[in-house]
Amino acid sequence: IGNLGDITLRALETLRGVDLVACEDTRHARHLLDHHGIRVPTLALHQHNENKAAGRLIGLLGDGRAVALVSDAGTPGVSDPGARTVAAVRAAGFKVIPLPGPNAAIAAMSAAGLADERFLLVGFLPARVGARRTAIGELAPVNAALVFYEAPHRVMETVVDLATLLEPRREIVIAREMTKMFEQIERMPLQMAPTWLAVDANHQRGEFVLVVSAPQ
Repeated sequence: IGNLGDITLRALETLRGVDLVACEDTRHARHLLDHHGIRVPTLALHQHNENKAAGRLIGLLGDGRAVALVSDAGTPGVSDPGARTVAAVRAAGFKVIPLPGPNAAIAAMSAAGLADERFLLVGFLPARVGARRTAIGELAPVNAALVFYEAPHRVMETVVDLATLLEPRREIVIAREMTKMFEQIERMPLQMAPTWLAVDANHQRGEFVLVVSAPQ
């Protein structure tokens, strides 16, 4: 997710054996590849060029080439680019082989200590205030822990909305910078979270996973 050691042996073997690595950001991918001594060409494939890049990958596959798809800090197609590419490749008749790997939601859930039997990966809430609050209201009765991703510049607004619109007795786990050097995981009553964030000098740094326990 953030640590270069998160990658699996199978993923490294795969990356060494392909002809091209399609990646969300070639600079990030190159850092990973160089760290592990992998010299394979890269191609940018992100949310703004995915349709065009997918067409190029299909052409390469048609020529008998092997291609790997990676995203910056997680799993392609799971709150990251890649789903449209996978669909297009499969529709073109080529095989897609998933490699298990780092996922921020699963890592946060494993450290949350919540006893809920189910969880729902919501991912990123809408950026606009009205749409975000509507989405949270619709999620309020769901009988499962809720897992959100959030950017540092919006995390305070999101946590305030969660504390306002969901039951105050629910708990929240705030996980920041998962698997990186400054990883931090804190659990507290939901109603306390806005105050905790407000006094935290680093709340505008790092990517967040927010896990809210199921309704009581």
